[in-house]
Amino acid sequence: MTIVVFVGSLLLAMAMGIPIAFSLLASGVALMWHLDLFDAQILTQNVIGGADSFPLLAVPFFMLAGEIMNVGGLSKRIVDFALALVGHVKGGLGYVTIMAGCLLSALSGSAVADAAALTALLLPMMVRAGHDKPRAAGLIAATGVIGPVIPPSIGLVIFGVAANVSISKLFLAAIVPGLLIGGALWITWAWLVRREKIVPPPRKSSAEIAAAFRNALWALMLPVIILVGLRMGVFTPTEAAVVAAVYALFVSTVVYREITWRDLYAIFVNAAKTSAIVMFLIAAAMVSAWLITVADLPSKIVGMLEPFMGNQMLLMIAIMVLVMVVGTAMDMTPTILILTPVLMPVVKAAGIDPVYFGVLFIINNSIGLVTPPVGTVLNVVAGVGKISMDDVTRGVVPFMLAEFAILFVMVAFPQLVIVPARWFGG
Repeated sequence: MTIVVFVGSLLLAMAMGIPIAFSLLASGVALMWHLDLFDAQILTQNVIGGADSFPLLAVPFFMLAGEIMNVGGLSKRIVDFALALVGHVKGGLGYVTIMAGCLLSALSGSAVADAAALTALLLPMMVRAGHDKPRAAGLIAATGVIGPVIPPSIGLVIFGVAANVSISKLFLAAIVPGLLIGGALWITWAWLVRREKIVPPPRKSSAEIAAAFRNALWALMLPVIILVGLRMGVFTPTEAAVVAAVYALFVSTVVYREITWRDLYAIFVNAAKTSAIVMFLIAAAMVSAWLITVADLPSKIVGMLEPFMGNQMLLMIAIMVLVMVVGTAMDMTPTILILTPVLMPVVKAAGIDPVYFGVLFIINNSIGLVTPPVGTVLNVVAGVGKISMDDVTRGVVPFMLAEFAILFVMVAFPQLVIVPARWFGG
């Protein structure tokens, strides 16, 4: 009955059109009434305590870094460098999208920011080159999924806080899986464009490639600084977010000079608005997380999944299917915040590596950003690219299936995640 009250009140509030943060608060209040624990002071304390976390400082700073990168020319120079490298091959603009997506993922950690930047920069070029617009838009949307996977990742930060798992280990463990997703998109795009009659632009000269590399060097140094700093223990993930924001601001204002001091106010306001939405969502979810613990819902979920507990692979498949279904109707952040406190006790009871589970869990949630009908990234690409939602959805399907295939390959072969994670983590 407890599960029915919690899930039913949450779904009812969402069906009434109440924003997800307030829906979480409403479901928390409903659960408090059911458990005869209602106390406005407890509710307030949990909301305040939910946002009062040092690791969560990484969220607004990564948001700010992503905003600065898109406005300050870092994203554009990375795209130009990828164009110089592979723009001349057949379907080269698609490969440019994937390469640029992987590089941008190592800068911002946000699927929405990466998808918006790639759509604005590359979709018009792909259409002018003769590529099918829905397919090109679908590739860009699917590439945006890599944003929350390759570190730094806002999704991994939120999961790490909610699950009490090392964020540094999550960052280092997600590098190879993120690149595998990029490889799956590369192969899928190569298969789809093999029959397209596209005339690629001429190959860039060595001098032009070198010039593009020099222009992008400052932008390319940021992921190196972050990953090396995390690997060597120079700074924590939260401090890495501050380094990313300060570095991006320095490069944009002093080196590239595409941001003036007058632009900073709008950039900071936009980053603050986005951060406020995410942080309030986290704060509201902590009420539900506390009540989930008090109501002992995890033990009830463990009982429901008891038939799978003896086989880690079957249990992971069951959990991934559950997350896939939830991801079609709910955005990434609330899904992480709602399911993490429920699933982590199950994962620990089954003896599954929490870091391994966290990486796959975030990948699954990231793919949920391009699964209809909600698909936040689909909406972003449709809006920025001035294309219908139906067309973007049709174009993303083959790439989405490739990403799910990689996800379940990693379920079947956990060493694809665990071995590189141990190597990067020392």
